[in-house]
Amino acid sequence: MKNYLLFDLDGTLTDPREGICTCVQYALASFGIQEPDLDKLEPFIGPPLKDSFMKFYGMDEGQAEAAVAKYRERFQDTGIFENRIYEGIPDMLRVLNSKGMFMAVASSKPTVYVERILEHFQIAKYFRAVVGSELDGTRTGKDEVVMEALRQLFGDKPVEKDKVYMIGDRRFDVEGAHAGGVEAVGVTYGYGGMEELKEARADYIVRSVEELQKFLLRGTEEGRKMSAGQRIWQIVLPFLLFIMVRNVVVNLAVMLLAAVGNSMAGGAFLFIRDGQGTLTGMTGNAASLVSAVGFLAGAAAILKIAGKTIGRTAEDMKLLHIREEPPRNYVLMGTATLGLVFGVNLLLELLGAIEASETYQAVAESQHAAWLPVGLFCYGVITAISEELLFRGIIYNCFRRYMKVSAAMVMSAALFAVYHGNSVQGLYAFAMGCLMVYAYEYFGDFRMPILIHMAANMLAYVMAYVEIPQSAYWPVCIAGLVCGSGSILYLHKEKNVL
Repeated sequence: MKNYLLFDLDGTLTDPREGICTCVQYALASFGIQEPDLDKLEPFIGPPLKDSFMKFYGMDEGQAEAAVAKYRERFQDTGIFENRIYEGIPDMLRVLNSKGMFMAVASSKPTVYVERILEHFQIAKYFRAVVGSELDGTRTGKDEVVMEALRQLFGDKPVEKDKVYMIGDRRFDVEGAHAGGVEAVGVTYGYGGMEELKEARADYIVRSVEELQKFLLRGTEEGRKMSAGQRIWQIVLPFLLFIMVRNVVVNLAVMLLAAVGNSMAGGAFLFIRDGQGTLTGMTGNAASLVSAVGFLAGAAAILKIAGKTIGRTAEDMKLLHIREEPPRNYVLMGTATLGLVFGVNLLLELLGAIEASETYQAVAESQHAAWLPVGLFCYGVITAISEELLFRGIIYNCFRRYMKVSAAMVMSAALFAVYHGNSVQGLYAFAMGCLMVYAYEYFGDFRMPILIHMAANMLAYVMAYVEIPQSAYWPVCIAGLVCGSGSILYLHKEKNVL
């Protein structure tokens, strides 16, 4: 949650269409230009007026300055009040103020006009700083306005840009925010529109005042209502429920299979028998299928809880992922998964961690005793989906509401590592846990960590059946780690989700 908010005025807090467009019309008329269609003058809303007169009507600098003077002649007493505040804005500002947000206005409109408009709509009291351009033509660039607003908002304290959002409706707001080193939230209910904001690479895009309020307040409501003990219980309860149900069902399934095996002949796919046909044990196939049934039962036990937390996060993420990711980003995430699976597994082998862990070797022997298709289905599909419901669907999403994404990622990945009960799987699980959270946040889709978990489990499982020459271990390991980390770094440059 960020608690320093810079708001654009026109098209974000208020709808100034009538006042701006009629004043532009008035200024153009003084040059003998008749423009009866106000819709054609909407592009003047947002950017500096001088630039717009030069861009849209081919004026030179002197003419544009004269046009701005004529514009202000009508605007300062009449056009300034031909304006309306967007529905829901006063209530949103009141709520944000009650939550301790530090708010400022950063507008290209002259400061003196901005202050009069805020007073007119009785919302000036919510803003700790009001910054606009100057009447003498200085500080018209949005980047300059943003930097001055930050300076006034933070005062003598160091400016913490990672705690700031700039909220506006035009590309100039997005560009000014990025030039100032802060994230930009685009609003489509103003005059820029979705395509303009996408092209300007707004970090987030919302479509209504209601969505904007929800976005800015995400994580504050529930976090303040719940005690630390309640937050911990939110995580511990589903974890214990999952483990308990899984173990009970596994034990019941083993007893049921033993009873079936004792009462029937054959069944070599599931049962091991001595020369007289007496049941002596179960095959790796049976053990894998029993484990899968246990995971399915555990997943069913927490499914309702997971559904609520995943749904809540999906609603939150919807506001952060309106822009569709290009196909290349999905390819890069696939490359990262493939590279890290090979790289991390081979690194653990090369460092001797696998050979040193008897616990891991016992687990691996049990899992690989199954027929390959059975093992892939049980461990690559059933186990992956079940664990994702618990660890990313519930545990990560609970952490996410009370701490930064980066901290929530590390905490959930650490628990995922401890859950595996041995150092080899723990280290691998931590790395994959971080990757799965990263993909979840990057694409805003719970299916992404599920797919990565499935791919990671299947690839690791198949690696035991693939003969890699020992001389190729280091080259393949390094290539995998470089490809994996390089893909993540490229994605991170495109969009920082941490």
